[in-house]
Amino acid sequence: MPIFINIATTFALSAFALGISSTTHAAEYVARSPANRVALVELYSSEGCNSCPPADQWLSRLGAEAKPDRVVPLALHVDYWDNLGWKDRFGDHRFTLRQQELAGYTNNKVVYTPEIFAGGRELRRWSSGSAFDAAIDKIAAQPSPADIAIKLTSTAARDFDLSTSIKLRQDSKDPLNAYVALYENKLVSNVAAGENGGVTLHHDYVVRRWLGPFALKNGMVQVNEKIALDGIAKDLRADRFGIVAFVQNASSGEVLQVARLPVDH
Repeated sequence: MPIFINIATTFALSAFALGISSTTHAAEYVARSPANRVALVELYSSEGCNSCPPADQWLSRLGAEAKPDRVVPLALHVDYWDNLGWKDRFGDHRFTLRQQELAGYTNNKVVYTPEIFAGGRELRRWSSGSAFDAAIDKIAAQPSPADIAIKLTSTAARDFDLSTSIKLRQDSKDPLNAYVALYENKLVSNVAAGENGGVTLHHDYVVRRWLGPFALKNGMVQVNEKIALDGIAKDLRADRFGIVAFVQNASSGEVLQVARLPVDH
């Protein structure tokens, strides 16, 4: 069943169309955002919620079938189910806070799982193909307000240098923040308790590391990070992860542009 949290008090507070390329001898991967806006689709989910597996499966299909110059999916597992019978190993309180913040931008009083946001806005009719397509079409029809470039260079078997640059195409008076996420695909969990007890769950696009916010200054920001997969999780597969970078309006919550760099080596 879905779980709802009242946040009235707590919120006082992808060669791909994106231009991915690789140089085998250098183990270097590059992706760039396209000329149009891309929709960041965020699924807020939990392994403790028996309404979530259909949404997890939907997100996996979306990532496999949707054009990468239209949609970039991410699954963010929240932690407010963790004391109800099953602790989600992917749950992170920062994702609970982000879900609350996104809801708060439009004065929504509750958050729940599964919940979908597209471009920073809640999309309640995500399971309706026509409603979802209309929302994505509206975003993709707009010109990109920013250019995003991601470069990942292997420095060892499971270590990488990550360089991400974001630059606005036009000046903005609003405060803007950049975020970078590392996600993993083809994850499997054998749930032993809670609402999904006895069920084997399959997940894709699960965020394993979250970086940001990084404030844009003079319309740009450069983010350089060392990525050590063993420092994130010993079982994180080096051939099943990717990088997502996006820029968000800090005043309105709108996600202005996003780029995805899948890694397969």
